[in-house]
Amino acid sequence: MNDFIFQNTTKIYFGKNQLGHLGEEIKNFGEKVLLVYGGGSIKKIGLYDRILSELEKVGVEIFELAGVEPNPRHTTVNKGAKICHEKNIQILLAVGGGSVIDCAKGIAATFYCESGDCWDLVTKKFPIKKALPVFAIPTVAATGSEMDSSGVISNIETNEKRGISSKLIQPKVSFLDPTNTFSVSAYQTACGSADIISHFLDLKYFADDNQKMYMLDKIVEEILKTVVKFAPIAIKEPKNYEARANLMWSASWALNSFLTMGIKQTPSVHAMEHELSAFYDVTHGLGIAIITPRWMEYILQKNPEKVAPQFKKFGVNIFGVDENLSDMEGAKEAIEKFKEFLFVTLGLKSKLSDLNIDDKNFAEMSRRACPNGELKGFLTLTPKDVEKIFYACL
Repeated sequence: MNDFIFQNTTKIYFGKNQLGHLGEEIKNFGEKVLLVYGGGSIKKIGLYDRILSELEKVGVEIFELAGVEPNPRHTTVNKGAKICHEKNIQILLAVGGGSVIDCAKGIAATFYCESGDCWDLVTKKFPIKKALPVFAIPTVAATGSEMDSSGVISNIETNEKRGISSKLIQPKVSFLDPTNTFSVSAYQTACGSADIISHFLDLKYFADDNQKMYMLDKIVEEILKTVVKFAPIAIKEPKNYEARANLMWSASWALNSFLTMGIKQTPSVHAMEHELSAFYDVTHGLGIAIITPRWMEYILQKNPEKVAPQFKKFGVNIFGVDENLSDMEGAKEAIEKFKEFLFVTLGLKSKLSDLNIDDKNFAEMSRRACPNGELKGFLTLTPKDVEKIFYACL
């Protein structure tokens, strides 16, 4: 277990009737807010009007940036930063999915960037030295961006999708109301659930034993079982409060640092999926679902001695695989059970060819996924390894 420092500074209001605290919290940071949101679903569910009402009660002046894309564009971030300068914005309020929250984080930091171009922060041409305060109201359980210090931004001009990270862009306050996720479609619920699971597996659970802590692994297992239990319920019963609440809180805990403390590895599946969605703009959770079991199958064959015991434990503790099986048999059964959950129970598409994606960009995607010639995750991979995994996804 590596040494670590833990401090999460996001204040959480969780539940059905917490939005009444929005105005008082916003007023602690200023009187001009930029409301950042996506395609307008927040208006259909009445959340937009409720937010305006709460802010108007305390005399906050409201400006808007609508139309944030899935896989938010760096140009949209720059547009938001420009609005903030023109209107003397003091606070960012992100309402929507992880893409909206990530966009707001980018705007918060770009506001103080010397060049005014968020891509200069992404590429680390300039460091993040200061940021506007960010508030978040998530409307989908997926990324956990409402309680972490990172974001992912896309540059469609260069087919790149890369991250920014700083404690300065972590939301000050987030309002988590499971009823705001009642209207999330079965497809997006499934994609979000796949993403939640991958955060735990990719960043924490599939890691070297010398980095792990038994206590944290057991907590991760219980949260994974929670997602496996409640995702199908939320799909069948979209207004089931218990199911939506469990998914929403699980998503926040996946990336709030507590369960990943002491782990130092690159999340391999996320690195590969970021290249996939950078080139093809696919839904992140769907890309994650397609890649993860193929990555598991590949690294199991590449290094069964290291990988098989971890995968078997995953199968035994999450999907009820027979613990009397050998490590290799148990690992293979775990992968099959996981695939059944993703592609049958959740109903997600299982192949890239189902999305009309071919292999023409695989070599370049694989090269980009491997900085300095390798991808240092649970098992270190070369660009050729990554390319083979992409082919297995076809």
